[in-house]
Amino acid sequence: MTDNKILRVGIIGTGWIAEKAAITLNGLTVCEAYAVGSRSQEKAEAFAQKWNIGKAYGSYSELIADPDVDLVYVGTPHSHHYDVTREALLAGKPCLVEKAFMANHRQAKEIVDIARQQKVFLAEAIWTRYQPVVKTMRDLISSGRIGEPRLVTATLGYSMGDKPRIMRPDLCGGALLDLGVYVLNFVRMFFDADIVSMESQCVKSKTGMDLTNAISLVLADGVLCNLQSSAQCVGDNIGVIAGTEGNLIIDNVNNPQQITVNGPDRTYIETIHVPQQITGYEYQFRACRQALIDGLLEPREMPLNETLYIMELMDGLRKKWDVRYPMDEE
Repeated sequence: MTDNKILRVGIIGTGWIAEKAAITLNGLTVCEAYAVGSRSQEKAEAFAQKWNIGKAYGSYSELIADPDVDLVYVGTPHSHHYDVTREALLAGKPCLVEKAFMANHRQAKEIVDIARQQKVFLAEAIWTRYQPVVKTMRDLISSGRIGEPRLVTATLGYSMGDKPRIMRPDLCGGALLDLGVYVLNFVRMFFDADIVSMESQCVKSKTGMDLTNAISLVLADGVLCNLQSSAQCVGDNIGVIAGTEGNLIIDNVNNPQQITVNGPDRTYIETIHVPQQITGYEYQFRACRQALIDGLLEPREMPLNETLYIMELMDGLRKKWDVRYPMDEE
């Protein structure tokens, strides 16, 4: 891929995440929503008309077979990521796969292995990893503005009612894969020390899915992390990194808009605002385009080994909670 080429994205799925991707791509000049694939021609055509997309396919396979698609964006529920991503990779198509990457670590490892064997680009669309606020936060921490980090707290909660994708095991329901993945990544974006201790608990639905969970991690560098995610309440969604000389407060771990810097005794120092954005998704599409231009097989911002690490953590948490999906038995 060359520097002046527009990245032509084929969107798999027509749900709200796919809509957000279409809105984002329509606001970019270096990427475009080139095609959409659905399991029905009618849905694909309606989506394409709504979002001004040139091609509409009534099957995922047809989109994957289009030689002009540069990147397949998998925006289906995470329970359905495996088959379509596998098909696309085997067809030689670069893929950007929504979080949670797969249903479990076994599926994730198989998909990553295929990508590496086929030498095809693969990335997880955990959008917070690609945003410029990550570098800003890392610079603040490494500069010593808050001293030595000692405590991380992060909460993400939405009141989702009885949505099937939360309640159904066959859709990989629960808060962890939908929301908890963000708070785990909030820690790993800034602290990659080994986890020496992990404790957790959850409240489950009648269908056996975790609705609210709490996770406590102790890292090898002495940082303690307290994390919560919930699909049944309105959370404050705030992340805090507290150090010996101050703290950093991020207003929304799901889509940061500002960082508040405090000094000793919580003395206010400054507020740092993130750049104006289309939706926040644009950074992952730009990162994939740049990686393809540079001939990379994975993005710099979210290495595949990190995706596998997060999937393994979530498998361990679900095992402790006895939260099971049909895919776990395969």
